[in-house]
Amino acid sequence: MKSSFSEIIKSDTPVLIDFYADWCGPCKTLAPILKEVKSELGEKVKIVKINVDKNQSLAAKYQVRGVPTMMIFKDGKQLWRESGVLPKHVIVDKITSL
Repeated sequence: MKSSFSEIIKSDTPVLIDFYADWCGPCKTLAPILKEVKSELGEKVKIVKINVDKNQSLAAKYQVRGVPTMMIFKDGKQLWRESGVLPKHVIVDKITSL
């Protein structure tokens, strides 16, 4: 069974949403960084990738104007949002501080 977006963001584990596009160069740079974040933090975080071209209504709902845009949700609340490519340690620090 596929979880809905609203179920995913209500998790009590932090959920990092990566809004990306296949044509986006910086998104391709960010992808391996997020894999490293996941391997470092394991079950402490869920990482969900959302293609803005295939999910335009969701991108519009969260006012995603540029990609990549990352957001962290926990218990249904958006706790953080940043656009662009960030170093792994910045993302890890942000997740662990929540």
